[in-house]
Amino acid sequence: MDIYSACVAPVAPLASAPAAPAAAGAPASSRQTIAVQRLGLVPYVPTWELQEQLLAATLAIKAENRQAEVAGQLPRPTPNHLLFCQHPPTYTLGKSGKPEHLLLDEAALAAHGATFHRINRGGDITFHGPGQLVAYPLLDLENFRPDIHWYLRALEEAVIQTLAGYGLQAGRIAGLTGVWLDWQDGAANPRKICAMGVRCSRWVTLHGLALNVNTDLSYFGYIVPCGISDKAVTSLQAELGHAVPVEEVQERLLAALLTQLNAAVAPTAHSLPIS
Repeated sequence: MDIYSACVAPVAPLASAPAAPAAAGAPASSRQTIAVQRLGLVPYVPTWELQEQLLAATLAIKAENRQAEVAGQLPRPTPNHLLFCQHPPTYTLGKSGKPEHLLLDEAALAAHGATFHRINRGGDITFHGPGQLVAYPLLDLENFRPDIHWYLRALEEAVIQTLAGYGLQAGRIAGLTGVWLDWQDGAANPRKICAMGVRCSRWVTLHGLALNVNTDLSYFGYIVPCGISDKAVTSLQAELGHAVPVEEVQERLLAALLTQLNAAVAPTAHSLPIS
């Protein structure tokens, strides 16, 4: 069973209420530790392939555990991973996306130094580029809480809390996954600052979120972002009037994610090669 959730998602409306961790305040169990990798600026396709490799390895353990359960044996723990990175200019189109939402042909893509890829997350089209913080959690939600809606709200809340540390009041728009500024009903200029698109296979997550920090927003002018034509896109830099170190935002977002997931960083993490 694969579950896809996207930029536009049929979720219960949530305006501003924070996501509730499964056991707020309780210490994380060994199953709720996450191996964190800070990959820097890396190409999109090898990073996607790395995610698929990690997913396959976790699914293999889960398959073994189902047989072990039948045999009355103890299961092996499944790992959880979190990859932080930035990408060169890249457009990605999710499973429910429309190709016409990319407004560039191949020649124009090349002229702008960008690439285009159809991928297996939910959602429509989005942009990745330098200055945008991308987080790919590959989590076995059965180690946390097997609920895709809870998971998406937890990701959103972590971003909301991170932005609050920079004096920005962010929130949700009912029916639209992601994080927005001027998100309240009737606001004159709602602006998306963080896009999300995930895949969940046997409760193991793939893909994740893209938070605009110092992103060149002109690239969004060549697409219909997330298939939403009537709302703008923004960044931390655009809102604050100055650049913000991506690494600083990364560490603040990591802390917020750990809080929302009631998790801890795994004590050892081996470097994962990107070819």
